Amino acid sequence: MMSAIFALTAIPASGGEQLRLAVSPAQSFAPSNLNIRARLVPNAENRALTIVAESEDFYRSSEITLEGDHAPATITFEFRGLPGGEYIVSGVLTDSVGRRRAIAEQHVRVIETAGR
Repeated sequence: MMSAIFALTAIPASGGEQLRLAVSPAQSFAPSNLNIRARLVPNAENRALTIVAESEDFYRSSEITLEGDHAPATITFEFRGLPGGEYIVSGVLTDSVGRRRAIAEQHVRVIETAGR
């Protein structure tokens, strides 16, 4: 089990930080609601954004289509009721043929409460 909480980690695919994630809370008690804010650099190639929250025992994802450089610069997601676990929350920005343009991720911890 991971004991530290990590700060925001952005992993750009190429050409700088095209995508950044902010996930809150970084640590919480189960069941937890995660608020995810994705910040995109406007670009005509942006066509889809996929957000995934994954732990050893749980997986949730959401995908939205984007209208290139007309897409909003900030997009928010909410994942409700996540059970306890160490999660990697990742965002993948893709172009019109599904190629990854950028990837960002953040680690969060949802603490299992007694009696669950």
